[in-house]
Amino acid sequence: MAGDSNKITREYFDRLLISTRYIDSELPTTEVELFGRKFATPIGTSALSHLEGCHEKGTAELAKGAKLADAINFVGMESYEGEIDDIAAAGAATVRIIKPHEKNEDVIARINKVKELGVFAVGMDIDHAYNGNGGYDVVCGLPMKPKSLADMKSFVKAAGDLPFIVKGVLSVEDAVKCVKMGAAGIVISHHHGIMPYSVPPLMVLPEIKEAVGDKLKIFLDCGVESGVDVYKALALGADAVLVGRALMGPLKENAAQGVATKIKEMNGELMAIMARTGFKSVAEMDESCLYEL
Repeated sequence: MAGDSNKITREYFDRLLISTRYIDSELPTTEVELFGRKFATPIGTSALSHLEGCHEKGTAELAKGAKLADAINFVGMESYEGEIDDIAAAGAATVRIIKPHEKNEDVIARINKVKELGVFAVGMDIDHAYNGNGGYDVVCGLPMKPKSLADMKSFVKAAGDLPFIVKGVLSVEDAVKCVKMGAAGIVISHHHGIMPYSVPPLMVLPEIKEAVGDKLKIFLDCGVESGVDVYKALALGADAVLVGRALMGPLKENAAQGVATKIKEMNGELMAIMARTGFKSVAEMDESCLYEL
């Protein structure tokens, strides 16, 4: 399909090549700290929804897998009654991403609900405001609407002590507004190609990082399939990377254990590339070993 944003994203990942630095290298650590908590890996789960095709309680199993891998767990829209309770019970550090519901009071009610459950962080998926036909989006029968900076500030305030993360950022302009609203982090994402001809998240990542510095934690989403992809994102400025579709097969085949195994395999691939390029930790990583075709 012309303008397939996922294909464009994959091609951009594959255009980046890696040089090696073996002398004085050693086996690295992939431990990262996100919002005051340490994780064994910078690889987390994407904010997925409606995973019944993979498992009856797919998002809860995804959360259990993240817990087993000591990884951060993002989750999207609820699919069944009590789903968010099952996810919270899994014990993972879960980030609940809420849709931009038309009524702000509905957003705030959802924020208050997950605060009661003790989630790790909360946020909003801003790119579901519009549909592809020139109107406002409707998701599972629920009307959506774009949010102003003032609206977003009210959501950050409602989150209180919980970090607030904005998903769907794909420009410097939105990233800077996230700093202004008091957000703690952003997910650079085109929502699996929600708009044709979207810029690859990996391509816009360096200029967003330059604009916001360390004022926000930066997560990169979309098209991440391997530890090599993770390496490229971290080298270009991401603090952590989210994986979605690459976990679907393992989730369907072996539930939580399949998810954990896949995350650990990808983390091992990341460690191998870090070792071969002389980086001893994620914090040390930069773009010095990357070359673009």
